[in-house]
Amino acid sequence: MRILLIGHGKMGRLIEGLAPAYGCDVAGVVASRSDDGGIDAIDADVAVDFSVGGAVAANLARLAARGIDVVIGTTGWQAHEAECRVIARDAGIGVIASANFAVGMHIFRKVVAEAAARFAMQPDVGAWIHESHHATKKDAPSGSALLLRQAMTASGYARPIDVSSTRAGTIPGTHVVGFDGPSDSVTLTHTVRDRSVFARGALEAARWVHGRKGWFTVEDML
Repeated sequence: MRILLIGHGKMGRLIEGLAPAYGCDVAGVVASRSDDGGIDAIDADVAVDFSVGGAVAANLARLAARGIDVVIGTTGWQAHEAECRVIARDAGIGVIASANFAVGMHIFRKVVAEAAARFAMQPDVGAWIHESHHATKKDAPSGSALLLRQAMTASGYARPIDVSSTRAGTIPGTHVVGFDGPSDSVTLTHTVRDRSVFARGALEAARWVHGRKGWFTVEDML
Protein backbone atom coordinates (compact mmCIF):
# COMPACT_ATOMS: atom_id res chain seq x y z
CA MET A 1 0.00 0.00 0.00
CA ARG A 2 1.30 3.44 -0.94
CA ILE A 3 1.11 6.20 1.65
CA LEU A 4 1.62 9.93 1.33
CA LEU A 5 3.09 11.55 4.44
CA ILE A 6 1.92 15.08 5.15
CA GLY A 7 4.19 16.54 7.78
CA HIS A 8 7.75 15.32 8.31
CA GLY A 9 8.44 16.16 11.94
CA LYS A 10 9.12 13.56 14.63
CA MET A 11 5.95 11.61 13.90
CA GLY A 12 6.32 11.77 10.13
CA ARG A 13 9.88 10.45 10.33
CA LEU A 14 8.86 7.63 12.68
CA ILE A 15 6.07 6.57 10.32
CA GLU A 16 8.46 6.68 7.37
CA GLY A 17 10.91 4.41 9.17
CA LEU A 18 8.29 1.90 10.32
CA ALA A 19 6.22 1.81 7.11
CA PRO A 20 7.96 -1.22 5.51
CA ALA A 21 7.19 -3.38 8.56
CA TYR A 22 3.48 -2.70 7.93
CA GLY A 23 3.57 -3.47 4.23
CA CYS A 24 3.53 0.19 3.25
CA ASP A 25 5.63 2.11 0.75
CA VAL A 26 6.10 5.84 1.28
CA ALA A 27 5.09 7.24 -2.10
CA GLY A 28 6.02 10.78 -1.13
CA VAL A 29 6.47 13.30 1.65
CA VAL A 30 5.02 16.79 1.96
CA ALA A 31 7.32 18.34 4.53
CA SER A 32 5.98 21.89 4.63
CA ARG A 33 3.50 24.26 3.05
CA SER A 34 6.18 25.40 0.63
CA ASP A 35 6.22 21.98 -1.06
CA ASP A 36 2.57 21.01 -0.63
CA GLY A 37 2.14 20.59 -4.38
CA GLY A 38 2.79 16.94 -3.67
CA ILE A 39 -0.73 16.65 -2.32
CA ASP A 40 -1.98 17.14 -5.87
CA ALA A 41 0.75 15.21 -7.69
CA ILE A 42 1.85 12.15 -5.71
CA ASP A 43 -0.12 8.94 -6.31
CA ALA A 44 -1.04 7.20 -3.06
CA ASP A 45 -3.69 4.97 -1.55
CA VAL A 46 -3.79 6.66 1.86
CA ALA A 47 -2.49 9.98 3.16
CA VAL A 48 -1.30 10.25 6.77
CA ASP A 49 -1.59 13.84 8.00
CA PHE A 50 0.57 14.85 10.95
CA SER A 51 1.02 18.43 9.77
CA VAL A 52 -0.62 21.32 11.67
CA GLY A 53 -4.21 21.83 12.72
CA GLY A 54 -4.75 24.88 10.56
CA ALA A 55 -3.93 22.92 7.38
CA VAL A 56 -6.08 19.84 7.95
CA ALA A 57 -9.32 21.00 6.32
CA ALA A 58 -7.57 22.31 3.19
CA ASN A 59 -5.41 19.18 2.94
CA LEU A 60 -8.45 16.95 3.27
CA ALA A 61 -10.34 18.78 0.54
CA ARG A 62 -7.47 18.30 -1.91
CA LEU A 63 -6.97 14.65 -1.00
CA ALA A 64 -10.70 13.94 -1.19
CA ALA A 65 -10.81 15.42 -4.68
CA ARG A 66 -8.32 12.73 -5.70
CA GLY A 67 -10.17 9.91 -3.91
CA ILE A 68 -7.36 9.31 -1.41
CA ASP A 69 -8.31 7.91 2.01
CA VAL A 70 -6.91 9.84 4.97
CA VAL A 71 -5.54 9.28 8.46
CA ILE A 72 -5.63 12.48 10.55
CA GLY A 73 -3.30 12.40 13.53
CA THR A 74 -2.70 16.06 14.28
CA THR A 75 -4.68 18.21 16.70
CA GLY A 76 -6.08 21.73 16.72
CA TRP A 77 -8.50 21.34 13.78
CA GLN A 78 -11.62 20.09 15.58
CA ALA A 79 -13.51 23.35 15.06
CA HIS A 80 -13.64 22.34 11.36
CA GLU A 81 -14.72 18.75 11.95
CA ALA A 82 -18.27 19.24 10.64
CA GLU A 83 -16.87 20.72 7.42
CA CYS A 84 -14.35 17.88 7.11
CA ARG A 85 -17.02 15.23 7.58
CA VAL A 86 -19.03 16.73 4.73
CA ILE A 87 -15.95 16.75 2.48
CA ALA A 88 -15.28 13.06 3.21
CA ARG A 89 -18.92 12.07 2.74
CA ASP A 90 -19.33 13.89 -0.56
CA ALA A 91 -16.10 12.40 -1.93
CA GLY A 92 -16.89 8.87 -0.75
CA ILE A 93 -13.52 8.39 0.93
CA GLY A 94 -12.54 6.84 4.24
CA VAL A 95 -11.16 9.03 7.03
CA ILE A 96 -9.97 7.90 10.45
CA ALA A 97 -9.14 10.71 12.87
CA SER A 98 -7.77 10.69 16.39
CA ALA A 99 -5.77 12.89 18.71
CA ASN A 100 -3.95 9.74 19.84
CA PHE A 101 -3.28 6.56 17.86
CA ALA A 102 -1.89 4.56 20.79
CA VAL A 103 -4.24 1.57 20.97
CA GLY A 104 -3.57 1.27 24.71
CA MET A 105 -4.87 4.80 25.23
CA HIS A 106 -8.22 3.92 23.70
CA ILE A 107 -8.58 0.85 25.90
CA PHE A 108 -7.53 3.08 28.83
CA ARG A 109 -10.28 5.53 27.90
CA LYS A 110 -12.88 2.77 28.16
CA VAL A 111 -11.59 1.84 31.62
CA VAL A 112 -11.72 5.52 32.67
CA ALA A 113 -15.28 5.84 31.35
CA GLU A 114 -16.38 2.80 33.36
CA ALA A 115 -14.76 4.18 36.52
CA ALA A 116 -16.34 7.60 35.95
CA ALA A 117 -19.80 6.05 35.59
CA ARG A 118 -19.41 4.29 38.93
CA PHE A 119 -17.92 7.27 40.78
CA ALA A 120 -20.65 9.51 39.37
CA MET A 121 -22.98 7.75 41.82
CA GLN A 122 -20.73 8.79 44.74
CA PRO A 123 -21.54 12.50 45.32
CA ASP A 124 -18.52 13.14 47.58
CA VAL A 125 -15.91 11.95 45.05
CA GLY A 126 -14.09 14.52 42.92
CA ALA A 127 -12.19 13.85 39.69
CA TRP A 128 -9.09 15.20 38.00
CA ILE A 129 -6.86 14.64 34.98
CA HIS A 130 -3.19 15.50 34.76
CA GLU A 131 -1.15 15.04 31.57
CA SER A 132 2.57 15.44 30.96
CA HIS A 133 4.33 15.84 27.60
CA HIS A 134 7.63 17.03 26.19
CA ALA A 135 8.51 20.71 26.31
CA THR A 136 7.94 21.27 22.58
CA LYS A 137 4.32 20.07 22.53
CA LYS A 138 2.23 23.13 21.69
CA ASP A 139 -1.29 22.29 22.83
CA ALA A 140 -2.17 22.12 26.52
CA PRO A 141 -4.21 20.34 27.67
CA SER A 142 -3.51 17.61 25.17
CA GLY A 143 -6.13 16.30 22.79
CA SER A 144 -6.02 12.98 24.64
CA ALA A 145 -6.76 14.67 27.98
CA LEU A 146 -9.78 16.34 26.41
CA LEU A 147 -10.92 12.98 25.01
CA LEU A 148 -10.64 11.48 28.48
CA ARG A 149 -12.70 14.28 30.00
CA GLN A 150 -15.29 13.85 27.26
CA ALA A 151 -15.49 10.11 27.99
CA MET A 152 -15.99 10.81 31.69
CA THR A 153 -18.79 13.32 31.19
CA ALA A 154 -20.47 11.11 28.59
CA SER A 155 -20.48 8.32 31.19
CA GLY A 156 -22.51 10.46 33.57
CA TYR A 157 -19.86 12.17 35.68
CA ALA A 158 -21.46 15.63 35.78
CA ARG A 159 -19.29 17.33 38.42
CA PRO A 160 -16.28 19.52 37.54
CA ILE A 161 -13.16 17.68 36.35
CA ASP A 162 -9.93 19.57 37.00
CA VAL A 163 -7.55 19.26 34.03
CA SER A 164 -3.90 20.28 34.31
CA SER A 165 -0.77 19.95 32.17
CA THR A 166 3.00 19.73 32.45
CA ARG A 167 5.41 20.48 29.59
CA ALA A 168 8.99 19.51 30.38
CA GLY A 169 11.99 17.71 28.95
CA THR A 170 11.30 14.89 26.50
CA ILE A 171 8.35 13.15 28.18
CA PRO A 172 6.59 11.11 25.44
CA GLY A 173 3.21 11.29 27.16
CA THR A 174 1.59 10.38 30.50
CA HIS A 175 -2.08 10.72 31.42
CA VAL A 176 -3.29 10.25 34.99
CA VAL A 177 -6.98 10.20 35.91
CA GLY A 178 -7.83 10.42 39.60
CA PHE A 179 -10.94 10.05 41.74
CA ASP A 180 -10.67 11.38 45.28
CA GLY A 181 -13.11 10.70 48.12
CA PRO A 182 -13.16 11.55 51.83
CA SER A 183 -11.00 8.59 52.84
CA ASP A 184 -9.40 7.12 49.72
CA SER A 185 -8.27 7.83 46.18
CA VAL A 186 -8.15 5.86 42.94
CA THR A 187 -5.69 6.73 40.16
CA LEU A 188 -5.50 5.29 36.66
CA THR A 189 -2.40 5.92 34.54
CA HIS A 190 -1.43 5.49 30.91
CA THR A 191 2.27 6.01 30.17
CA VAL A 192 3.92 6.09 26.76
CA ARG A 193 7.50 4.84 26.84
CA ASP A 194 8.23 5.42 23.15
CA ARG A 195 6.61 7.73 20.61
CA SER A 196 6.69 4.94 18.05
CA VAL A 197 3.43 3.69 19.61
CA PHE A 198 1.66 6.56 17.84
CA ALA A 199 3.34 5.83 14.52
CA ARG A 200 2.49 2.14 14.74
CA GLY A 201 -1.13 2.97 15.49
CA ALA A 202 -1.31 5.39 12.57
CA LEU A 203 0.07 2.76 10.19
CA GLU A 204 -2.47 0.21 11.47
CA ALA A 205 -5.14 2.84 10.88
CA ALA A 206 -3.90 3.47 7.33
CA ARG A 207 -4.17 -0.23 6.50
CA TRP A 208 -7.61 -0.44 8.10
CA VAL A 209 -9.20 2.63 6.51
CA HIS A 210 -8.05 1.95 2.94
CA GLY A 211 -11.05 1.06 0.80
CA ARG A 212 -13.63 2.05 3.42
CA LYS A 213 -16.11 4.89 3.09
CA GLY A 214 -17.07 7.10 5.98
CA TRP A 215 -15.71 8.89 9.04
CA PHE A 216 -14.13 6.65 11.66
CA THR A 217 -12.36 6.67 15.01
CA VAL A 218 -9.85 4.29 16.54
CA GLU A 219 -12.74 2.70 18.44
CA ASP A 220 -14.24 1.70 15.10
CA MET A 221 -10.93 0.13 14.09
CA LEU A 222 -10.69 -1.78 17.39
